Amino acid sequence: MTTEEKHMSFHPLAPLTAALACAAVLCAAPAGAQPPPPNCSSADLTGVMTGVMAATSAYLFTHPPVNDFFSGLKGRPQEERRAALETFMTANPQVRAELQGIRQPMVDFRNRCGG
Repeated sequence: MTTEEKHMSFHPLAPLTAALACAAVLCAAPAGAQPPPPNCSSADLTGVMTGVMAATSAYLFTHPPVNDFFSGLKGRPQEERRAALETFMTANPQVRAELQGIRQPMVDFRNRCGG
């Protein structure tokens, strides 16, 4: 493998490495700042996000009409997506409540840790 091929090859852990690097940069405190509260590290954030994403995925797979709705938003203008989402959630308050429950750990993390 030439040097050029080595630089152009895709490493299977590259996306994970990039995501962790971004999380580290985004969560890094400026010099002299107070340390983050307990359970507010980049690892904690990643764990909470992973749990929320896994629960959302499971919910969508087990609720095909909801999955179809969200899949149908792809490629639509932002304002149209926003309006369609509000209409859908108003018509489906149980779905709204269930998805809010799934997202709650992320909301709690933000409230506890800032940001």
